[in-house]
Amino acid sequence: MAKNKRVSVRQRRVSAELRTLRVAAGLTCLDVATALDCSESKISRMETGDRGLYADDVSAILGLLRVPAAKRSELLALVREGEERNWHEIHGKLPPNWKELMRFESEATSIQNYEPMLVPGLAQVPDYSRAIIRGTSPRLTDSEVDALVASRMARQVIFSRRPAPVIHLLIDETVLIRPVCAPDIMRAQLHHLRGLSERSNVTVQVVPFSVSAHPGLDGPFAILDFGSAPPVAYMDSCSTSSFLEEEEHIASARVAWRGIHAVAMSPDESIGRIARAIGDWTAH
Repeated sequence: MAKNKRVSVRQRRVSAELRTLRVAAGLTCLDVATALDCSESKISRMETGDRGLYADDVSAILGLLRVPAAKRSELLALVREGEERNWHEIHGKLPPNWKELMRFESEATSIQNYEPMLVPGLAQVPDYSRAIIRGTSPRLTDSEVDALVASRMARQVIFSRRPAPVIHLLIDETVLIRPVCAPDIMRAQLHHLRGLSERSNVTVQVVPFSVSAHPGLDGPFAILDFGSAPPVAYMDSCSTSSFLEEEEHIASARVAWRGIHAVAMSPDESIGRIARAIGDWTAH
């Protein structure tokens, strides 16, 4: 009998890919199970991430689905490396982890996101997002910028998902006043942020820049919880992005979150501060 294996971030990506490939091939879990002489429940658990993956099993499914060699090699490498629990990538012009981040956000039951410099990606309007992407990645072509903006906007479908995830955003006060784009764009962005804060499943809090040193000075991060699946912490910097799932990293992220939350304005105070910032941008 196979031992239970805790599913890593890499293997959870492979699980999702297996389902996508099977559906594209027009097969059911029962079709695959019958062809490979195994139980339908095994295939289902492999696709949902309820069990760890083994290279031999995945290879057999990929062969049955006639997956191209390059794709097979990529997915099998992820399975074999699955025991390396933290997934860290250095990326080029287009972040490869965005697709995985969107998938995790779409599955999360709760998302906690702290941003010290910018409005969180989940809460950005297109023009603000375009200004940020263009300013931070000047090598991108117009089409690449458009693709990234579209991807960032697509992430926001989770706000209307049912059941809706619980989303808690902590932002530094300097985000409200930093002139990263034209005043009219900043006004639209802050109006949108205030509107999100009025949703029953969304909390927005502002961390005043007058407070003393706190854990948020280490940089932005997000914690994603999934109910029965293990949580993931996501870190993103100028040229790297990481999914961390070791218990020590999750515990550290939760301690940091509590420390930042402790010095943040209340939700009502935060809405008032955002409203004042809108007025300040109107005067520009």
